Amino acid sequence: MTKVPETLYCVSFEDYSADGALAAEMLSALEVEFSTWIDRENRRVIHTVYSLDLAGADEAEQQIREQMEFWKEIGIEADNIQRSVLSGIDWSEAWKKYFHPIEISERLLILPSWLENPNRPGQKVLTIDPGMSFGTGQHATTLFCLKVIDKLGAEKENLSLLDAGCGSGILAIAGSLCGFAPIDAFDFDPDAVMITKENMELNHVSGFEPVTADAADYQGRPEKYDLVCANILAHLLKSFKNNIVSWVKPGGYLALAGILEEEFQSVVDAYTALGFELVEAETLKEWRSGLFRKK
Repeated sequence: MTKVPETLYCVSFEDYSADGALAAEMLSALEVEFSTWIDRENRRVIHTVYSLDLAGADEAEQQIREQMEFWKEIGIEADNIQRSVLSGIDWSEAWKKYFHPIEISERLLILPSWLENPNRPGQKVLTIDPGMSFGTGQHATTLFCLKVIDKLGAEKENLSLLDAGCGSGILAIAGSLCGFAPIDAFDFDPDAVMITKENMELNHVSGFEPVTADAADYQGRPEKYDLVCANILAHLLKSFKNNIVSWVKPGGYLALAGILEEEFQSVVDAYTALGFELVEAETLKEWRSGLFRKK
């Protein structure tokens, strides 16, 4: 068994390219030891070069800085070079520094399990870990839906909720903590449904059973829902729009997320044509999300 070194000197940088593999190939050409960490949910790629001594890290940083101008010419957009030292490293723990608590409001906090609960009086804490990146609250579109759930839950109790494309289950679980009932949740990926169940157990939440289903034909409750959160890509929101609008009660709300800013207006047009009005919209990074109300 290879002994893990007591100290590693690290040089990291962020890669904003469409294809993070190209920078990885360039690092391989420099014959350095490195790893690539991919946060698919937030479209972040971080490459880290490791050295056993400080001099090696200095050399690696110099090489990277010298190469960046050439990399730019071949389509690699890289920046934000940082230095760090890892002592007694546990590789499975290294990525945790990229995840932080997210305070949705005084009523709701999203907290990774390895961080201490601040115990704010009256605040519900939703514990969730990155796992397979099915939804942690870090992503702009998930954050929008969480704020909608928190806001509507504060205005009225026992609103019904459908989490369409539940991923990690974060929205359905947040709904439960914010007083929504009844709640339904589905995802086309059975792995996501399994993760949702695990996160329900982690948060001591029950009362709904996530299922494997597709937005193209999912029916839901006959009485429909006060709020539907559909954190689904824009082309699917448009393809399945007739079924999606059928889930919402008259006067109910539909939170649509997972939409790139340049695609947003076409989604608005599709849903306003089906009897919905845009109540509010928010842009975070390159993503735009909207809250619609059924007339």
